[in-house]
Amino acid sequence: MAFGPNPPPIQAHLCVKGGEAAIVFYEKAFGAQCTFKAMAKDSVRVMHANLVMFGSEVMLHDEFPEFGDDVMAPNSRSSASMAISINLPKPADVDAATAKAQAAGADILLQPTDVFWGARYARLGDPFGHVWAFNAPPAQR
Repeated sequence: MAFGPNPPPIQAHLCVKGGEAAIVFYEKAFGAQCTFKAMAKDSVRVMHANLVMFGSEVMLHDEFPEFGDDVMAPNSRSSASMAISINLPKPADVDAATAKAQAAGADILLQPTDVFWGARYARLGDPFGHVWAFNAPPAQR
């Protein structure tokens, strides 16, 4: 089902170049589960997919340049225009999530570190041009 009974109030909708490969990457890197996938008429590109990850849902589709340049992936432009931030419960979760994503092929943009706003934080780039951030409250002392 493309639209469940309790959709989250805010939902990311990613445009990628290589939708099938992106689904596989997000499954490996983030433990995503694809709950819905519809292919385009060309049977090559993903028209729409829903991925459940980190207790929420992300939508995904391949780029469709024939519909205009607003339906293009970040790596077909020059860069991502935003980052998707994942709030995790513990600082160690940031380190583990970053290592898992790196093992799946993500580029680490900022290694897990304790930052000035009082959190454990890391940033990574996925192979499809999107930027992800992991954030957790600091360890209790």
